[in-house]
Amino acid sequence: MNDASTKNSPNPPSIQTELTTTLSAVRTNCHITDARHATDYTMCIYLMKMREYFRWERGFPYSSGLPGEELAEWLTRRESLWEQLGDSPFSDIPIADRTVDPFDADSINAHLNTRGYVYSSGYGHNMKPHFFLGDLVEHREYNGYTLYISGREYARDLTAPPAMSLGANIYIRHESLRRMIWEKNEEWRWNRPVNAMQRAIDHYGFETMPEQALDDMTRNEIKSVLLHEIGEVMAGEELGDDWEAILAGLPHSKAEIMLRAVRDNLADTLSTLPGLLDEMHPASMHFYIANLTNMRKTLFPSLLNAYEEWDSTGNPGKLNGIISHGRDHWLALARRIIELCRNRGDRCQQEI
Repeated sequence: MNDASTKNSPNPPSIQTELTTTLSAVRTNCHITDARHATDYTMCIYLMKMREYFRWERGFPYSSGLPGEELAEWLTRRESLWEQLGDSPFSDIPIADRTVDPFDADSINAHLNTRGYVYSSGYGHNMKPHFFLGDLVEHREYNGYTLYISGREYARDLTAPPAMSLGANIYIRHESLRRMIWEKNEEWRWNRPVNAMQRAIDHYGFETMPEQALDDMTRNEIKSVLLHEIGEVMAGEELGDDWEAILAGLPHSKAEIMLRAVRDNLADTLSTLPGLLDEMHPASMHFYIANLTNMRKTLFPSLLNAYEEWDSTGNPGKLNGIISHGRDHWLALARRIIELCRNRGDRCQQEI
């Protein structure tokens, strides 16, 4: 099922006729996951994401205003569609002469990659399922991982994370990363605080050449996103299946937010921070700090202190020092949480 308002979405798709049913099923699943999870956001964030979702579907440039009446009508239709789909099961994905479970990305990609497309599915925050289908720009082995980089996207859900890792497969979504950077830029402009995001934005010159700045920032930040996803895979190898089982049992809880922050901090001490410090692109360090969640900042104050010292003095000594210490700390803490949940059972969430 597709919202009729997507007939021009996005711009419209120049996708092979044989894949139209595949695309339709992926879009339906995107609508279903949005129907189930749209209320996860505060009203302010929800409206901003919906506005940018509309921009994507209609193909409006980032620098252009949006037609208010048309946006309002689209929003009403989309929310009505979600009401119809909220209790629907996810659709299997038709490929060639069979259908495949929507979470069997490997089988779906075995068919799509040879045709120049890439698909991904998985779970994000609050155990929200994510789906997307787009052009396959690059497919290669990278340091023992299989890397997929997508370009133009034909199906996506409201959140559209710029990267995901599934096993040893890493998906980098260029269009979603570009859009996420634009959204972060827009969020900052609401109040224009003096912070890490301002320092990142100032480096690229968004005030004078926003489109060029957006292209430059997206190109530079692909490496940072890749470093984090490699860290996610490395963290997964250290923690095993028990960690994912614990997360699955804690959706929509403060404990889940805490556990995701612990794993993200572990991933970044394993891969992201060493990689950023190795190349030391100042804007990338600013953008990395700007995107830390409040929970991650609360749990990792020494990282913020080290960043502030580097920003004011140019000396990365403290940043280098917290990598090995932080790696040991977050790994030990994660293993302690796993052991705690094995022993405490139903009290696991409270104990966390």
